[in-house]
Order: sequence, then C-alpha cells, then structure tokens
Amino acid sequence: MTTATEQAVSTWNIDAAHSSAEFAVKHMMVTTVKGRFAIAEGVLEIDGADPRRSRIEAAVDVASVDTGVADRDAHLRSDDFFNAERYPRFTFKSTALERVDDERWRMTGDLTMRDVTRSVTLDVEFEGRGVDAFGKDRAGFVATTKINRKDFGVNWNGAIEAGGVVVSDSVKITLNIAAVRQA
Repeated sequence: MTTATEQAVSTWNIDAAHSSAEFAVKHMMVTTVKGRFAIAEGVLEIDGADPRRSRIEAAVDVASVDTGVADRDAHLRSDDFFNAERYPRFTFKSTALERVDDERWRMTGDLTMRDVTRSVTLDVEFEGRGVDAFGKDRAGFVATTKINRKDFGVNWNGAIEAGGVVVSDSVKITLNIAAVRQA
C-alpha cells in the first residue's frame, strides 16, 4: 500500500560528489577510451503517485572532462570537440518516462551539447534507496545511452593510413547518479 507521503512529489538534488557522467568511444578503431565529466548540478522531481510524471534536469561542467591524459583533455576542451569556453555546460531535461519493470525505466529527454539539442533515450536502472549516516534519504540510479557525436556538431576526426578513423562517431554514455531527498 502506498502512503500519502510516498504519493507526493518529492524533490531530490543530485549529489555531485557521488555522481558521474562517463563516456566511452573507440580510438583508432580498436581500443576504447573512457572519460568523465563532473556533474555541476541536477534536480529530480519524483512523483510517487505516478512516476511517469517524474522529471529530471541536470548539467555537466564541460571543462571538467578527464580522460587521465592532460593533452587529450585539453584537445577535448578545444573547438575541435566541445569548445568548453564557448559552451561550458551540457544539459539534459527529461520529457518522458516509461516503466520497463520494477527497477528499470526508459527516460527520454533533450540533451544539449554545443547549442545543439537532440532527443535521446536513456535506459535507467534504480539501484536502491536508504538513509545515510546523516539521516538523509538517498537513492541511486544508473542510466545508459548511445549517441552519435556528429549529431551534436562534434565533427573532428582524422583518417588512419591503413583505413578507418581516429575517433568513432558512436559514444556510449553512462550516468551514475546519487540523489538526496530535500526536506
């Protein structure tokens, strides 16, 4: 049985210190390079009575890109890729949420990168909920999707002499989200 408290819309802030936005892309056609961005901010509004009406808005700090290689990170911040100076944030705003089963959802929303907005669909898995050591209600989610970077104006590439390209167009994205319920 659902209580009145669970049915109310609750606001949850993304805990940036315990969340991440990660990406993986093929390099030289054979290896995978991974990186991450810091999540700058985010808010979830969870509708306990009708979770399909829940929504999320979040932003990542583009300049925070970290692949573990300083020169590569500087190249990613440049206009060849993200142009972090001109476009300091990527944003996501949900537009629809569909239940797959008790722990999995499909969320559609508008992803904006480099002032280009496209609809993307994320597969979302609820990882759990509990009270932390400070008495705060926490919940965890992981969301995954795949995008074509060229759809967002991220077009730089180089040809490989033996055939192929330096960077694949397909980018896998994984969001690890920790959210804290607001009083």
